[in-house]
This record gives sequence, structure tokens and C-alpha cells, in this order.
Amino acid sequence: MSKPDLTAELTVETKDRRMFLTKLTAAGLGVGLLGLSDAAAASVSMKMGLTEKDFRMGVIGPATLSRIVSQLAVLRATQANAREFARFELREAIAVTTVLRELKTPTPPMDAKAKATLAMIQGAAPGREFDVVYITAQYDNHVFLRDLATAYLKNTTPAEPTFAEQQGRHLATLALNQFTEHVELTARILKELQAQA
Repeated sequence: MSKPDLTAELTVETKDRRMFLTKLTAAGLGVGLLGLSDAAAASVSMKMGLTEKDFRMGVIGPATLSRIVSQLAVLRATQANAREFARFELREAIAVTTVLRELKTPTPPMDAKAKATLAMIQGAAPGREFDVVYITAQYDNHVFLRDLATAYLKNTTPAEPTFAEQQGRHLATLALNQFTEHVELTARILKELQAQA
């Protein structure tokens, strides 16, 4: 099986990314692992509605990074629950990125924060350090994704939504359950890892 070309996966037109980031910033949302401020990410006040395209664009970058680091974690995680989570997360990330690609969602290039997260996980010492770094990044990622899905679903639905908007809302509804579950799982695993210190 050949390795995917990650460089090709992590490119998108600058115009699309700029429009997407402008909408998220205006909506009070940060981009989690894609690099806007943590303060902005914490705020989920809706000043303007997000479209289904905005939702898809907000998910694909973190999901792509999650797939990359989870592939590594499947091999390197040592704590039983961290290793199990990595397997669950890898399957989720593959499914989400596959669906988003089929919906013609471009993958934004990694920004400095995402690259730093990837480098930190790749460089973590085997054992507990790796597990803590990986699970912490997954916790932060899923908090962002949960908040993005929640904000999108709270967006007012047009009187006659388009088929794409209906599909986006269906995707967000299903994904919200998984994102919320993974926030809870990673929080529990982090407590377990801290207790082992």
C-alpha cells in the first residue's frame, strides 16, 4: 500500500481559506488546531451564520491532522486507553475526511500552530509523555470540533434550505455526537495519565 501524498492533501486555494477564516473570525470562532487564538476559540457567540461549506471547511483541517497523528499514535501510544482511543480516532478521522473529500471539500494547508502540534507529537518521548501530548491535542481538537458543530447547528435554518445545507446539518448532527463523546473520553484518559505521574 503506497503512502498518501500529505503535501498534496494539505493544499487549498488561498482565497477559499481567507474567506473561511474571515467568516469564522466574524462568528467568534477560532480554528482550534488551524491556528486562531484560544480566546476566539472559546467564544461561540454567533454574529453571522455559518454555512454548510463553512462547517465542512472547519472540520477537514483538524480531521486531517487528527488522522496523521492518530496513525502515529496507533503505533506509539503505550497506555491501554490512549492506544484504544487512537484506533477509534483513526477510524473516525478516515471516515470524516473521506466523506468531506467526496463532498469536494478542499483541505487547507497546515498553519504554524498545526505544524507545531504535529512536531510536538512526533517529537514526544515514547511512553507517558507521548500519550499525554497526543491525548491533550485530541482533547483540544474535539472541543473545537464540538463547539463548531454546535454553533453551526444553532445557526438559523433558511425557510427552504438547499439540499447541500440539509446534508451539512445532517452531517453536523451525527458528528456532534462523536465529537462530544471524544471530548469526554480524552478528558477521562488525561485524568488517568495524570494519576500515573
